[in-house]
Amino acid sequence: MRSRRAALVGALAAVSMIAVSACGATADKDESGGGSGSGKPVTGLRLMVPNTPGSGYDLTARTVTQVMQDTDVASGVQVFNLPGASGTVGLQRLVNEKGNGKMAMQMGLGVVGASYTSKSKATLTDTTPIAKLIEEAGAIVVPKDSPYKTMDDLVTAWKKTPKKFAVGGGSTAGGPDHLLPMQLAKAVGIKPKDVNFVSYDGGGELLPAILGNKLAFGASGYSEFLDQIEAGQVRVLAVTSEKPIDALKDTPTLKDSGIDLVFTNWRGIVAPPGITQEQEKTWVDALTTMHDSKEWQAQLEKNGWVDAFATGDEFGTFLTEQDKAVADLLAELGLA
Repeated sequence: MRSRRAALVGALAAVSMIAVSACGATADKDESGGGSGSGKPVTGLRLMVPNTPGSGYDLTARTVTQVMQDTDVASGVQVFNLPGASGTVGLQRLVNEKGNGKMAMQMGLGVVGASYTSKSKATLTDTTPIAKLIEEAGAIVVPKDSPYKTMDDLVTAWKKTPKKFAVGGGSTAGGPDHLLPMQLAKAVGIKPKDVNFVSYDGGGELLPAILGNKLAFGASGYSEFLDQIEAGQVRVLAVTSEKPIDALKDTPTLKDSGIDLVFTNWRGIVAPPGITQEQEKTWVDALTTMHDSKEWQAQLEKNGWVDAFATGDEFGTFLTEQDKAVADLLAELGLA
């Protein structure tokens, strides 16, 4: 899984660089052609990734642009990375691009949390919602020789000594891997402030900690662990989706385990504030056409992503709800 993704990211980066060379890295927003109803590929679009190459956001953005170009929805789309402060450096840049209808930013739940924990002046409520793309369920993972065989075993032990029960995630405070165990704690009657959360820099650091029995359990996207699950190195006690996941058919959901919680990480695209309705429609139409293509459906299956496509007001309402839920939880933890 990891090597396949690395290869895909490299290939997509190459495609992106070729596209940039063809159209110029700083195409003037007023000179780009195409758009809604023109029947021609949209040109001059730029998609910012607010973290490093090879990340989940980066993979999603480069997959989106590859499919847009392969299906002639858009031509010469530039993807560029602007990492920093868990995505909020990129968020500030996007908000500063007020009125620029040719730029958008790949983002997700992690940026929602980071906008609070990083005390960002720019917020997602300042942006123009374009589209929600995908969802990915989380997983509660333990080492292969863990004494916890079920979620009930784990929760019983966790509730006895929560402050000594090391819980790990591949994100900083406010990120999906932090929000998941905090919401899980609340659902089972543990105060989130009592959770002994250990932060790791992505799944690459989290996995060795699980394998080395440094954690009672890890919480992250299930796709991070597929290779190790198949190899029998770790066990998944539950997934956090509404329904069982095809890739882990024998694994119960949290609800199946008697815990009233559904948690999904998600990724979407937002644009700067102050763009015109026509500019917003150009992005929405391009992404809708991309979403409806067989090429995108193949990428969903290949990457284990759940289709969660929503645009415009529907995505805007979802984003507002997510923003409030995350803000409330982080405030309870004293982080916002």
